[in-house]
Amino acid sequence: MLFIALAKFKQKLTDEIVAENLKDIETDTEGGVRYLGIYWTLGRYDTVVLFEAPDEKAAMEMALRRLDRMEIETLVALPADAASPKGPA
Repeated sequence: MLFIALAKFKQKLTDEIVAENLKDIETDTEGGVRYLGIYWTLGRYDTVVLFEAPDEKAAMEMALRRLDRMEIETLVALPADAASPKGPA
């Protein structure tokens, strides 16, 4: 499954917070999460992350690990060709 995570840091970014996030990324990959892109952004969110996970539970665990440092909104993403204007077949 494909997910998009929109994240905003709750506090000023420090070397320690960056180190915690890198450690979490390692843990995530052991749990089946595969990162496709991590981007710094301007505007409402500090980062946008595109990732694959085996299921919603794995995606939720990824977000929950960071709740002390970030506010995270996670979206399920589907390829554009998966949606039909006529509705489900």
